[in-house]
Amino acid sequence: MTVKTRFAPSPTGYLHVGGARTALYSWLYAKNQGGQFVLRIEDTDLERNSQEAVDAILEGMKWMGLDWDEGPYYQSKRFDRYNECIDLLLSEDKAYKCYASKELLEEIREEQEANKEMPRYDANHPKVVAANAAAKEGDDYVVRFRNPKEGSVVFEDQIRGRIEISNSQLDDLIIRRTDGAPTYNFVVVVDDWDMGITQVVRGEDHINNTPRQINIYEALGAPVPTFAHCAMILGDDGAKLSKRHGAVSVMQYRDEGYLPNALNNYLVRLGWSHGDQEIFSEEEMIQLFSLDAVSKSASAFNTDKLLWLNNHYIKTSAPEYVAKYLQWHIEQQNLNIDNGPAITDVIELVGERCNTLVELAEQIRYFYEDFSEFEAGAAKKHLRGVARGPLELALAKVEALADWSTESIKEGVIAAVCEELEIGMGKIGMPLRVAVTGGGQSPSVDAVMALIGKERVIARIKLALEFITAREANA
Repeated sequence: MTVKTRFAPSPTGYLHVGGARTALYSWLYAKNQGGQFVLRIEDTDLERNSQEAVDAILEGMKWMGLDWDEGPYYQSKRFDRYNECIDLLLSEDKAYKCYASKELLEEIREEQEANKEMPRYDANHPKVVAANAAAKEGDDYVVRFRNPKEGSVVFEDQIRGRIEISNSQLDDLIIRRTDGAPTYNFVVVVDDWDMGITQVVRGEDHINNTPRQINIYEALGAPVPTFAHCAMILGDDGAKLSKRHGAVSVMQYRDEGYLPNALNNYLVRLGWSHGDQEIFSEEEMIQLFSLDAVSKSASAFNTDKLLWLNNHYIKTSAPEYVAKYLQWHIEQQNLNIDNGPAITDVIELVGERCNTLVELAEQIRYFYEDFSEFEAGAAKKHLRGVARGPLELALAKVEALADWSTESIKEGVIAAVCEELEIGMGKIGMPLRVAVTGGGQSPSVDAVMALIGKERVIARIKLALEFITAREANA
């Protein structure tokens, strides 16, 4: 039997971190088992759904690299199929019409609470029986599933082990509303049946739905999939993860400069482990992932650890991979990289200094754009009269340099200036860094100069010398 998992979000908002982890676990399990992964959009709530939310979910899945083998399917396009199954249950007396109004049911609920009884729907309540008996053609009604009254629902959760719920705790849930729309707990069963889903991986907030759904599977004669319910994700403070903890939307992490493989690596470890290993390639995640190794306990989201992982991936990933996701940030910062060195070369040089792609895009600007002003603090400290001689000699050696490479610049310019003027590296290195980058922070100045290019380096050293002349004139 082919393993088949699914991710089935409701399009009422963005793809949040909890949903993204569920999607990742479902995807990894399918890949690990050589199975298939289905994407289904559960859009039966027509009032709350939005195309914007659908687009955000699809964008988030694509950004994370969670490709699907089937779908996306849309529940809103399958109402005929759901109603066909509901009509089948009605014909077999496994479902029935209920004419009791919302107001009547609320009245009964208040009575139950006053009598310290558990509030629940009771098909045999005298008022409900009377309402159904008095119904006439054209009156509004809902369709309810006739839940078994005896025995228990028992299932083996792949994460939590054996779970048993007595049928006496379950009431006859509504499977079709008065407006004719089928309800969530029913349609997911039909979908999983029709789509051949063998494993359902979802959040622990669905545990209470599972026994109800299992009874519906059995009433329809459908195979019951295996279930795995993941624990929730908490914020650093132990409270349920929410907007106040920072970014909770997957695309917000994109906006803040995270790489998808860093987020995926972090999310997979947020509840699953393989020994003490922290870093996993996508191939390793697929090979090693197991639902049996997913923790039953809630996991706390740690932004500092995610940031550390992101820095690791920026440093160690192929520069072509980083460049693919850096491009969005380059565009956001209105940076034109057409006139300058290959972006992959710049990433290799600057990447290890950056925790996010936002920082990386900010720090590479001087490779592609000329500037007319220097960073005030760096210029004040390093572009002084004492730097004129070293910079003038460096300019002459740059102009005379035939081989423009990092090694030639290091030996033929920087080392040569130090030797001729009998000065330490800092006396030329820092003024040169400020001159060619505009600021006091950069990777090795010889490597930076090599990438910036000879023509631009000459122009920028001359600009620095003009700055020193003007500064001395105003002193």
